[in-house]
Amino acid sequence: MITVDDLNALPAVRHGFFTRTGGGSAGLYAANNCAFSANDDPGRVAANRAACAERLGVEPDSLVTVKQRHTADVVTVTHAWTWSDAPVADAMVTAVPDLALGILTADCAPVLLADPVAGVIGAAHAGWKGAFDGVLANTVAAMTALGAQSSRLIAAIGPCIGQASYEVGPEFVARFRDRDAGLLRFFASPKPNGHSHFDLPGFVRAQLTEAGVGRVVGGGWDTCAHETQFFSYRRAVLRKEPDYGRQLSAIALVEAA
Repeated sequence: MITVDDLNALPAVRHGFFTRTGGGSAGLYAANNCAFSANDDPGRVAANRAACAERLGVEPDSLVTVKQRHTADVVTVTHAWTWSDAPVADAMVTAVPDLALGILTADCAPVLLADPVAGVIGAAHAGWKGAFDGVLANTVAAMTALGAQSSRLIAAIGPCIGQASYEVGPEFVARFRDRDAGLLRFFASPKPNGHSHFDLPGFVRAQLTEAGVGRVVGGGWDTCAHETQFFSYRRAVLRKEPDYGRQLSAIALVEAA
């Protein structure tokens, strides 16, 4: 489990960017796959998630995730739900103690947020599309609706695909250029065929800053480049593997020690 000092310093907040190590899944999902949406054994997934919840200090049934679809939709969580009842969304916010908000990723950026004064937390799944469409700004707005102030927010960007691993085609670049030519600063290493390399964590950081977040940290781990530590969608596609696991990132409000 990876943590960041800025969130560790908050007595009433627990968080973790869990890696693929330490779980009970096998094969393509070895070992800490936490996604029921993968074709992994559901019992092993449940056990992996329960172990992660225990590390965070909450009950297994208090770890909630959503059915992620690369949207900009955010839900406000007031109670725990089962996976079968989970809504379709790509971010969650809450002010309820002892609920853990979980995001599942395998190259997209997980973002964990907290306002320690208001006692409000959030978790967002920010792939390029969600970030492009506004999921991070929407998460900040939903936290503000619960009493948070954007300037007090601490946002931690977890492991995601790094720029060196993220080659994209000219149509991808054009989408960003057509919105704002200034967004071309997130692309590097142009090739004769029009391909370039996209800086997802840099783009996510910029979106958070633009939304008024007071402090943004993290973003220094490349999921595609470090096979023993992280699952990666792109790595699985390049290898023509039929499926891939997802790592969990989660944040919870707990009683201060």
